[in-house]
Amino acid sequence: MTAHAMPFGAEFRPKGTRFRLWAPRAKRVILCLPTEELPMEDRADGWFEATQTVKPGTLYRYRIDGGTLVPDPASRFQPQDCEGPSEVIDPSAFRWDEGGWKGRPWNEAVIYELHVGSFSPSGSYQGIVEKLEQLKDTGITAIELMPLADFAGRRNWGYDGVLPYAPDSAYGRPEDLKALVQAAHRAGLMVFLDVVYNHFGPKGNYLSLYAPQFFTDRHKTPWGAAIDFSRKEVREYFVHNALYWLEEYRFDGLRFDAVHAIFDDSPRHVLLELSEKILSLEKRPIHLILENDANQARFLGKRRFTAQWNDDSHHAYHVLATGESDGYYAAYADAPAKHLARCIAEGFAYQGEVSPFSKEKRGEPSAHLRPSAFVDFLQNHDQIGNRAFGERLISLSEDRKLKALTAIFLLAPSPPMLFMGEEWGCRQPFLFFCDFSGELGEAVRKGRREEFKRFASFSSEIPDPLADETFRRCVLRWEDVDERWLQFYRSLLALRQRTIWGKEFGPGRYRMLGERAFEVSWGTLRLVANLGNEKLATTEAAGTLWSNGAPSEPWSVNWSLPA
Repeated sequence: MTAHAMPFGAEFRPKGTRFRLWAPRAKRVILCLPTEELPMEDRADGWFEATQTVKPGTLYRYRIDGGTLVPDPASRFQPQDCEGPSEVIDPSAFRWDEGGWKGRPWNEAVIYELHVGSFSPSGSYQGIVEKLEQLKDTGITAIELMPLADFAGRRNWGYDGVLPYAPDSAYGRPEDLKALVQAAHRAGLMVFLDVVYNHFGPKGNYLSLYAPQFFTDRHKTPWGAAIDFSRKEVREYFVHNALYWLEEYRFDGLRFDAVHAIFDDSPRHVLLELSEKILSLEKRPIHLILENDANQARFLGKRRFTAQWNDDSHHAYHVLATGESDGYYAAYADAPAKHLARCIAEGFAYQGEVSPFSKEKRGEPSAHLRPSAFVDFLQNHDQIGNRAFGERLISLSEDRKLKALTAIFLLAPSPPMLFMGEEWGCRQPFLFFCDFSGELGEAVRKGRREEFKRFASFSSEIPDPLADETFRRCVLRWEDVDERWLQFYRSLLALRQRTIWGKEFGPGRYRMLGERAFEVSWGTLRLVANLGNEKLATTEAAGTLWSNGAPSEPWSVNWSLPA
C-alpha cells in the first residue's frame, strides 16, 4: 500500500474524506457531490476545506462564488476528461507486488521513450505491458512515458496537460498505470515519467479564475502565462506532484520538460528544492533528468539532477546523418564531427560560446562532468514530431551512416535513449497531433501551417494535427519489424551490457584526426571514428571491442577497451 499525503485535493479517509482547495480570489466555495452540495470552510490565506464521508469512486467538483463548476486542481483522476468532475481515489487500495524490486543504478540505463496512446493498437497501459519482455530482450532497461497529466480531448502528446496529478483517462485508470509500473519492475525495467512544470495547456485550466496568484506577468513563456514559483503554495503544488508520482506510483525517475522556461525569482531555485526533497527519500535509486535548452551545467552533479537530455549531441548527429542545416542545425553545420566529438567527451558543444543560431552565448562549462550526466539520442518525440512530416532518421539518411552513428551512441559511456520503434527500423512518422475543438482547434491547425509556410511545397500538404488519420499514422505497426535493424540494436546493447555496465567513466578527451574524423577516450575506453566520405590517412589499429571497418575507411567506427 502506497499513498502520498498532500496538503490539498481529496484525501480519502474511511472516517471522512478531506477536500482542500487554494482559491485566494474566491469568497465562497461549494463542494458539489452527486447528491448534495456543501459549503467549504474558509480557513484563511485562501484555503477552503470540507470533510465528508464518501466512498472511493465518488465524483465531485467545486463551485466558485455561486458560478462556475471546476475540477479539483489536485484531482487524482478525471474519468470524463479534464473539464468534467474529479473522482475520489483511494491510493492505498492497489496491492503492490513488485517481486522484490530495489531499483537499478544509473550506469545501467538504456532508456526507451514512448507515447502511451500510439505505442500499441490499444493505446493503453496494458498495450505496453504486453511488450515489456520484448523491450527487455532488446536490451532496454528503462521506459520513459511521455506526459500523462490530464489534457483536453482524446489524444495529445501530453505537453498540454492541465491537471498534473490526474493520469489521463484515455490510457486507462490509475490502477492500470500502477499495474504497468509493477509489471515493468517485475521484468527488471525502470519506469520514468515526463512531467511538465513550465506551463499549463490552453484548455481546461481554471486556476486563473480562483487563484490568479498562481501566475505572474513578470515573465513570459512560449505557451502563455508564467507560473509564479516565488509563491509558497505554488512551489508546494509542484514539489508534491513530483513526490506523488515517485511515492504513489513508484516511478523510478522523472524527466522535467523545458526547465529553461521555469522562471523563479526566489533565493533558492525551485529546481534545487525539488531535487533536494526528492533525493532525501533515500529509499531506492531515483533518477532525475532535465531538458534544458540553456545548458546550465550548474544543475547537474552530486546531490542535484542525475542527467540532462543532450540536444547538442543530437543536433550534431542529425547534421552528420542528413546534411540538414536549417534552423538550429545551422549552429552545428560548420563542423558537425567536431561538435559531436566535444559532446561525447565533454557534454555540451556550446559551453559559453556564441551560437551562430541565437547570436548569443549558450551553455556553461561541462567538461568536468562525467558522461553519465548527459543522455544521448539520435531521435526523440520533439526532433521527429516537430518536423512538418514527422520523418524518422531512417527515412532521411543512408543505412551505413545511421548504423555508424548508432554504434557510437549505443556504446558511448553516456546513457543512450531510443524513441519507440527506432530499434526495429520503424518508418512510420511521428506527427504532431491533438484533439482541440472550435476556435482553439482552428488556431492550432493554422499555426502548424504558418510554422512551415516558408517551405512552399508544405503549405497544402502538412498533416492536419486534429485529424484522426494523422494520429492513426503514428500508431506503431509491430508487424512491420525489420529484423535486420532489430538484431543490430540487440547486438550493440548486449555488447554495452557486457563491457560498459558497472564501470565508472570520468570526463573524456577528444582530438580531431581530420575534418570529419576524431578520437575520443575515457581512460582505457577509446573511440576512433571517420564520419566522412573520404578515406582517412591514418595507421590507427582497428577496434578490439567493435568495428565496422578500418579507421581509414569512410563511415568507420572503431571501439577498443583493453581487458
